[in-house]
Amino acid sequence: MAEFSAQALDSLRQPLETGEVIVARANAHVRYPARFQLIAAQNPCKCGHGGMGRGACGRAPRCQTDYQMKVSGPFMDRIDLVVDVPAVTAADLALPAPAEGTAEAAARVAAARALQAERAGQEAPSINARAEGDFLEKIADLEPAARALLAKAAEAGGLTARGWSRALRLARTIADLEGSGPVRRVHVAEALIYRRAGQSADFAQA
Repeated sequence: MAEFSAQALDSLRQPLETGEVIVARANAHVRYPARFQLIAAQNPCKCGHGGMGRGACGRAPRCQTDYQMKVSGPFMDRIDLVVDVPAVTAADLALPAPAEGTAEAAARVAAARALQAERAGQEAPSINARAEGDFLEKIADLEPAARALLAKAAEAGGLTARGWSRALRLARTIADLEGSGPVRRVHVAEALIYRRAGQSADFAQA
């Protein structure tokens, strides 16, 4: 992702936020539908090795910082899930297959989407990713400990206003995948880790 120009990446901010692209000209503004799912990947630094393990970058951490700074904060704020994937080792390859396979995971996803559609009815978007405002607050159903953790992250500057809403949606979805009614602290903690905010992981592990 960091190999694209900053201008190209930032041009995705509006459609990621609103699901629309607005083309502005002197005599007209035209809206086009542009709702899509963005899946992106990038190396930890330009050489690809990062700052740890065998073959680590000799310019770490400066190389990592410079490379990752090519992707702006406002753009990253519009991405719901960020997962750091460590290099696969020979020991990893020897591990047994995970207990949950693709079919089982797909069944959980299908059940969660059906639950969301039933909960939304005809008056709101059918999936959590499009929920907003009062409807989002209604379906989030945060337990007191979960709300306190989210507020703590926001107060420390780990969440923007946009990040708050996105973390709520994500925590609600994590709870749905577990078949949980209320959103518990553990669901908010996992959502904050995925937000990749500077201090969110610390709060989530506290």
